[in-house]
Amino acid sequence: MSNKKYLFTSESVTEGHPDKVCDQISDAFLDAVYSTDPNGRVAVETMVTTGLVIVAGEVTTDAYVEVQDIVRDTLKKIGYDKPEYGFNYCDVGVLNSIHSQSPDISQGVTETEEREQGAGDQGMMFGYASNETKELMPLPIVLAHKLCMKLADVRKNKTLDYLRPDGKSQVTVEYNNGFPAKVKTVVIAAQHDEDVSEDKVKKDIIEKVVKPVCKDYIDDETTYHVNSTGRFVIGGPPGDTGVTGRKIIVDTYGGHGSHGGGCFSGKDPSKVDRSASYMARYVAKNIVAAGLSDKCEIQVAYSIGVAEPVSILINTFGTNKIPEEKIEELVRKHFSFKPANIIKTLDLRRPIYRKTAAYGHFGRNEPEFTWEKTDKAETLRNEAGIREKAKIPAGDEELEKGPTPNGGV
Repeated sequence: MSNKKYLFTSESVTEGHPDKVCDQISDAFLDAVYSTDPNGRVAVETMVTTGLVIVAGEVTTDAYVEVQDIVRDTLKKIGYDKPEYGFNYCDVGVLNSIHSQSPDISQGVTETEEREQGAGDQGMMFGYASNETKELMPLPIVLAHKLCMKLADVRKNKTLDYLRPDGKSQVTVEYNNGFPAKVKTVVIAAQHDEDVSEDKVKKDIIEKVVKPVCKDYIDDETTYHVNSTGRFVIGGPPGDTGVTGRKIIVDTYGGHGSHGGGCFSGKDPSKVDRSASYMARYVAKNIVAAGLSDKCEIQVAYSIGVAEPVSILINTFGTNKIPEEKIEELVRKHFSFKPANIIKTLDLRRPIYRKTAAYGHFGRNEPEFTWEKTDKAETLRNEAGIREKAKIPAGDEELEKGPTPNGGV
């Protein structure tokens, strides 16, 4: 596929999308536990619908967490703060069904003098990196996230004060010989007040959102679809019930590479669904940053209660500069995929997770995202005997840290 012209599409959603509302509430709960109990165990799910938020799951902690306050504070920061939205942080009902973790699971993942910390569940996880952007991420998902960040920015800073919290983006990129050439199509769905015309919404979003983000990737042939149904007033939980963990491709690589069986949000890092996916991204990114390959995907798999992975697979899609067997040897030498070592290496027992729950878990240049570091790249490059540094595109710093006004994410 890399030797021909083709199109690839990725999507993202705003922080006000119902599923992302749920992810943020679940991760805000995890952060609240970790603020006072870094050894707490959390597996929390959230569901939202018209006038109602349900929080349920398994938690083991000495911390006291006020679920009502977490829910309402999260909704307020997102921007569900007006009765006319049909979903208001002040008056939604909140149901709490939190209970303790099963001791059968706990005994398998608790470290003792006789036993290493095991994986919290079986399963396979993936990490991916590509040198097509400075973030070492695929361009379609990078642009899709930045469009949704920009939608939040112009809403919160009142540039487009008629916008409401819910929204989505989709970007189709034309690739030439395996590298992005231009944006062919941009799709935006932006919730808005009832008294604004769709013509104004389309014009404003193209000028204030799409063009500043996509810049040199768009041309006269780029197609724009903004609110294609002709109206998007009823949105958020009143328009679509949301559940934690339903945007796993948005959370990862936009459809590039593979995806394991689990989501991330609401899970503490003893759950390898989350922590091993972060570690796999960290390793893949360092491999590409070192110039060992242009693209890299890593699969790691576990058995519940067992520390060592049952398998590790590295795929460079034919872009490797040294044999894949040598890359795997370097990975096993310099990285450990044991759960306790992942948590220590990436410093994961901290209240850093609500920020990850919107606009993607990867490609973010912020201190909380320790799995985005490339601190092992030089060591890998030197040991592989590669003299030239990886060719990574220069990039635009705008929006890299996401929206911040009024609480942001």
